Amino acid sequence: MSKTPQSRARSSAHPPATTSDCVGLNLEDLPGHLIRRLQQVAVALFADEIDRVCADLTPVQYAALATVEAHPGIDQASLAGVIGYDRTTIGGVVERLEAKGFIDRITSPSDRRGRQLSITAEGTLLLRNLAAPVHQVQERLMAPLTATERATLLRLMAKLVNTTNELSRTPTRPAPPRKDGLAESARPRRR
Repeated sequence: MSKTPQSRARSSAHPPATTSDCVGLNLEDLPGHLIRRLQQVAVALFADEIDRVCADLTPVQYAALATVEAHPGIDQASLAGVIGYDRTTIGGVVERLEAKGFIDRITSPSDRRGRQLSITAEGTLLLRNLAAPVHQVQERLMAPLTATERATLLRLMAKLVNTTNELSRTPTRPAPPRKDGLAESARPRRR
């Protein structure tokens, strides 16, 4: 195939494209890339602060433990929905928390196949001991921002997460209603 004068002019004006030329994007301009990098920073800060208090817990395990405390009797599938985690792999998270003595799993009285989760005294104590380190993680993560920037970033992140939730492979779901009829706000809090 011979080239026309117009195609020769186009090919000389535009050298062969490289991968970055085809994409035409700078990673530092991609919100998804920046969010992934910020998540890596958040996980590193979490590990650093948690290591300081000699606790053996990942961010997902912390989220699961805090959710079990807030929703006693929650089942594994609902736990996965509340924290936005894969239903298949939440079992491993629950197994590790149970092996560490932080939660108990009991067979559901209404569904013999289901397991209800509850926090142990050790799990409650751990959450109390981690309150300051987890707060410190948030402070360190947001330290470069002014108070106004922090509020704006949190508002915008919440808006993005809430409006795109259904696009996730693991969208968050509200906790199921309590079977004992008590509203979450009316139930007694564990101390």
